[in-house]
Amino acid sequence: MTRYLRRRNLLAGAAALAGVATAGFLPGTAAGATRTRPGAASPPDLGVSDWPVIARVSAERALQHLKHLSDWLRPRVGGTGEEHEAAEYMADVLRRLQYRVELQPFPAPDKYLADLRIPDGRMLQSGASPEGTFEMGVTGHVVDAGRGDSADFPPDVRGKLVLFDHVGVDSLAKVRSAVAGGARAVLMVARSSNPERKAGAFTPRFRESFPIPILGLAQYHGEVAREYLGQGGLWLWLSTFHFHNLTSYNVIAERPATRSRGDGRVVMVTAHYDAVPGSPGANDDGSGTVLCLELARVLRLLPTRRAVRFALWGSEEQGLLGSRHYVNQLDDAGARRIAGCFQNDMVATSHPPANTYWLLSLDGGRNATTDAVAAAARRLGYTQAHGPARRGASDHVPFHQRGIPAGNFSWRGEGGPHQLEPLYHTPEDTIAANISPQRLQVSLELIGCAAYNLARQH
Repeated sequence: MTRYLRRRNLLAGAAALAGVATAGFLPGTAAGATRTRPGAASPPDLGVSDWPVIARVSAERALQHLKHLSDWLRPRVGGTGEEHEAAEYMADVLRRLQYRVELQPFPAPDKYLADLRIPDGRMLQSGASPEGTFEMGVTGHVVDAGRGDSADFPPDVRGKLVLFDHVGVDSLAKVRSAVAGGARAVLMVARSSNPERKAGAFTPRFRESFPIPILGLAQYHGEVAREYLGQGGLWLWLSTFHFHNLTSYNVIAERPATRSRGDGRVVMVTAHYDAVPGSPGANDDGSGTVLCLELARVLRLLPTRRAVRFALWGSEEQGLLGSRHYVNQLDDAGARRIAGCFQNDMVATSHPPANTYWLLSLDGGRNATTDAVAAAARRLGYTQAHGPARRGASDHVPFHQRGIPAGNFSWRGEGGPHQLEPLYHTPEDTIAANISPQRLQVSLELIGCAAYNLARQH
């Protein structure tokens, strides 16, 4: 019943959001489109294809979808029920926008996860070790073993949940000590070696098995636990889960060309919608996902010579599984028909130094997508767009490897696309902590104008 109510509420929200779509410009927006764009260096010099996008696209609307995906759903780990519910939500939004929608299944690897309920009622998610046990409702007082060294280890851990930092290479010995002392569970806290980045949840691996649960907590989880310990103590409830025989889904939505030349050419706008364990995934990559949903609303009725196809990839965080599956099932003719793939990954971070909008391709070279976005940036007055620069590690990779023009578009540090925000892949990747509506608006305008321009070409 709980799952049914959740799905019913999701679909009701999707219906309400889709219902605000309009075919024409919103009142007053056409005049506003001629003003300097937010964060732009100069007033726009709009082309004929830019007007219908600029006048209608809205970060505020996109954020309504992000609230459902990031605030309401738990972390969308590939192949789990939360990822499935996100796919159902997006598919329903796109169907109501009158797209032809396909849910494309593919196998996903096993997941080892844990839930932790803390005293304020929040449920946190972490990784769990396959070499530990999988149990429901383990409870106990948390004791802090610091770095887990012998000098830090509490003298009595029997029946306790032992917390220590995961540093160095001696975690196996620390776990052995906790088990030998009668601990009920081990909580290993990730520590980042990069002072500018926090560490996320992880899956501890060992050469031997243990008779208790062993969790891989994010750095943030450790901070929360130690805050409670500093205030007098922490009683924790946890459960560990092994999810197997998993299926993940790509959500594919297409609308045909309105003035087709019969060659079947298509322009793709894409993002991945899954997240890493423990993370709400607001920027990575809820931001790219809702960009696609908002542009689907804006582009659905505009005239084009090429079809427009939106793709939301599942299980990107496990190795680009969704996009690789999609590209592998294309025949050669289907691959040749794709005029360009605009992959949007992390397009709205609020981290101040991430002030450069990067145009990224696998080889660092120009292609139809990077050229289209660069041209849109010039027309709109956005000098923040840099590139193209060489970068892989996202869903543009399998497209490039198949000979399809593809680019990845993302806000990162001006020193290079390797400079990510500190909250990347952490539980703090939330709307409140890591989303800039202004940067999301810039991303929507750049990709919307670029994709629509490419879709209008002969």
